[in-house]
Amino acid sequence: MKRLLTINRLPQARRGAGWALAAALVAGAAPAALAQPTKPRTSGKIEEAEIEIVTDRANQLPVATRNFSKIALPEPPKVERKVSYTFPDFRLPANRLNPSVKVLTIRAEEPTPLTGNLVKVGIGNYGTFYGRGYFHSTRNTDHAYGLDIKHVNSLNGPVDGKNSGVAETSAQLMGELYRGTAAFGANLDLGRERYNFYGYEKAANGAAFVTPENSDIKQVFNRFGVKAYAHNRDPEQQLQYDASLGYRFWNDVFAANENDVRLNAKVGYALGESSRITLNADASFISEKDLPVATRLQPAPTEQVSRTRTFVQATPAYEFLRNNIAFSVGATVGYSSDTATSVSKGVIYPAVRLGYTIEPEKFMVYAGLGGALQRVTRYDLSTENPWLNRGLNVADTHRGPTIYAGFTSTPARGLEFNVKATYARDRNLYFYANNAIDPSRFDLVYDQNATGVLNIHGELLYNAAEKFRLGTRMDYNKYALKNLPQPFHRPEFQGSVFGTYNVFEKLMVGVEGYFYSASYGISYRQATTASPFRTADFYRATDPIIDLNLRADYRITPKISIFVMGNNLANRQYQRFYGYPVKGINVIGGASYSF
Repeated sequence: MKRLLTINRLPQARRGAGWALAAALVAGAAPAALAQPTKPRTSGKIEEAEIEIVTDRANQLPVATRNFSKIALPEPPKVERKVSYTFPDFRLPANRLNPSVKVLTIRAEEPTPLTGNLVKVGIGNYGTFYGRGYFHSTRNTDHAYGLDIKHVNSLNGPVDGKNSGVAETSAQLMGELYRGTAAFGANLDLGRERYNFYGYEKAANGAAFVTPENSDIKQVFNRFGVKAYAHNRDPEQQLQYDASLGYRFWNDVFAANENDVRLNAKVGYALGESSRITLNADASFISEKDLPVATRLQPAPTEQVSRTRTFVQATPAYEFLRNNIAFSVGATVGYSSDTATSVSKGVIYPAVRLGYTIEPEKFMVYAGLGGALQRVTRYDLSTENPWLNRGLNVADTHRGPTIYAGFTSTPARGLEFNVKATYARDRNLYFYANNAIDPSRFDLVYDQNATGVLNIHGELLYNAAEKFRLGTRMDYNKYALKNLPQPFHRPEFQGSVFGTYNVFEKLMVGVEGYFYSASYGISYRQATTASPFRTADFYRATDPIIDLNLRADYRITPKISIFVMGNNLANRQYQRFYGYPVKGINVIGGASYSF
């Protein structure tokens, strides 16, 4: 006989309750057993068993700690969900007004993500040294900070060795604090650049020519900038804001300097689920000093000339979004104190945009009417063209009225396609022309009438799961001039292509290519005894720019990598600015260390 032993020892006070529970279970099971239909038994045998219930065992549980001060979690506030949307092309970007100009003397690599710390060092031909360091905080929900320093120089260049050398040094310090939905931050920028005016013309017909000394043709820029800002990090809030206050300083070797106080504010207030009002405002107050340029009738002055430049602009607008229709209407009101041409200091332009989404997240078309002022500063001009003359007449550009239309499309996963056409009437649109006394330096020249500008812009980007990335950007610009013979140093077509490919876990390769169509400079006849002043010979078109660059990074260990960059592999000493050929093939190799 088998015995089933069930041990259930309860305290004496609960034994009666145990017998009552057992009786209830037996009583409940009896009707159920009687309700089962009787079936003939074909096999099996019920063995005899004895059930013994033992009730003299007590379970002991530890004494629980009672918490009299529990943490009370407050109920999260109820926030009404607001539709957040922006029109990135509502304010015409500056690069639509001014074609991007790059001095391709030193190639720049792709920026590294601001995570952790990284040091890179490399050397190359032309006596090139490359160094870069990133020192940044890791992911943190409370704050972020970082330092980015860079130095690159080439001791020699394409013309007369050291006479065409170049050096660039920069440092950027940033910091941010996060408090609730607000972010507060500040940036500090420092920079120093050394160039040489190596675009001098050597004497023709066997005439004697003395190569200038390196120190006699140097140009040095010093830059300083600081900015404090605050913005809202929560796109769901009814009030959106982004405001900043900054200061920039710039000077050069000719004792010219520029002090610029800058303010910027963007505010949006949601009126409901589908509408809001916005205000974009900018202001810049410049005080500058410069030595006037020498003329044929007057030698170079020795006393600086001071002036102030005021720029204020605001665009209030009402935006509406419903049923795939995005509509905004407003006006741009601006004031610029510059007087380069006979143009009104105050302006007012319409700001109207209509967009329609044909297929959500797939295809959207838009069109608009607008206009705006563009702030032009020596700080920015010297990054486009470092061989500027002194005594420049810098003036803000008036763009307007302007009409534009375009579309954005994402026809497939990872593929983006944007096309936009813009026609504008510009005043105070600057061009770079070689100076008649010293052709190695460039003056700013303006057409005294409005310049018609047609721009067709296209972008294509394909990104395949972070393994393969390929993109291209193209701009066609047609300038209708009234007084100037040519759009000096503004090419009609600019195109670029870039891509990266992660070959395998340790090897990354990249490509960069540029193509600029020919642009125009001015060639002058040499001065003679009979004619001591230079006269324009002809308007010379520079050769088209074809620039191909490749790079590769190989990770030896998780912290150590080696890299190589090949620049201008087509070996074309093209001239982006007339008289200034760039270096030929330039190869830089080095290593990086992350920690």
